[in-house]
Amino acid sequence: MKIAIIGIRGIPACYGGFETFAEELAPRLVNKGHNITVYGRSHVIKYNEKTYKGVNLVLLPTIQHKYLDTIIHTFNSLIHSIFCDYDIIFVCNAANSPLCFIPRLFGKKVVINVDGIERKRAKWNIFGKLWYRLGEYCSTIFANVVVSDAIVIKKYYLETYKKDSVFIPYGAYTEKVETKEFLNQFGLNPNEYILYVSRLEPENNAHLVIKAFEKVKTNKKLVIVGDAPYSSDYIKILKSTRDPRIIFTGYVFGQGYKEFQSNAFCYIHATSVGGTHPALIEGMGYGNCVIVNGTPENIEVVGDAAIIFDENSEEALYKKLDYVINGNCPIDEYKKKAQEKIKENYSWNSIAEKYESLFLSLNK
Repeated sequence: MKIAIIGIRGIPACYGGFETFAEELAPRLVNKGHNITVYGRSHVIKYNEKTYKGVNLVLLPTIQHKYLDTIIHTFNSLIHSIFCDYDIIFVCNAANSPLCFIPRLFGKKVVINVDGIERKRAKWNIFGKLWYRLGEYCSTIFANVVVSDAIVIKKYYLETYKKDSVFIPYGAYTEKVETKEFLNQFGLNPNEYILYVSRLEPENNAHLVIKAFEKVKTNKKLVIVGDAPYSSDYIKILKSTRDPRIIFTGYVFGQGYKEFQSNAFCYIHATSVGGTHPALIEGMGYGNCVIVNGTPENIEVVGDAAIIFDENSEEALYKKLDYVINGNCPIDEYKKKAQEKIKENYSWNSIAEKYESLFLSLNK
């Protein structure tokens, strides 16, 4: 099959979950004999080759604006796609679904991964929230198939829009790395830091993590991995902390990211919006003891394989963090459970097989 992946910033991944997802899925589909093209944004992707790990790359311009960046690039990509002989157009992000009628008019099969309920994110104004609400609805109208990455999201679309979707989660690795190069750059030692990974936006609760950690008596450090393109005021507040134990690394991908995950004392996942968060299952896959925000989506993923704190509660997170660092927490037991759960349910190879089966079923 010839398949286009549209709606992300592109690969090699240098931003977030959808980009990492595409970088893992696309080469695996290529290895299965399919012709895969990933569309990227020319102002984001600085990789100069025409292919990456066997995947064709198409870089197109957009308007660099918080509310227009994604939608304009998706429009350009979909217009480009109708002149190509793709069998499947795979669109990421419900915000792009109002444009999915374009390839449908030209007889293309469209699959959309809607992600979480993005209109709940604090960064969107009323117009952004309304657009995402429209996007949810249009996903159920213009796509041939809707993919949900969490059972909670699948139920939401079924109850709200009477639309069933195909549940396929994200994947994760379970092999640690031995190198320490990136740890050395930040003066870190294995097992001597707590790790937090996310885009630095309010609903991902980095502020809550920092405030809870500041109360804990420990010599361990808190490593904040991530950034965000349109959250400079929020990030400025985060970095105003006077706690010298807190380290901000910015975006880290590839080997550096694997090092941080492989050597953490424990991992905190505090997001409050979204489906299956890639960083959460990655933290579990690398064998970390995970402390997780008690949202329905997060609880669905971790089950009994993580320590859950009351949803969005700073005090609850502080108590759990203090318990893990200074209490009698069975850390090794949580680490083992977490890694076993990922091996059973979230391997990248099995995720790729599920997507291939879905695409093949549409191409009959």
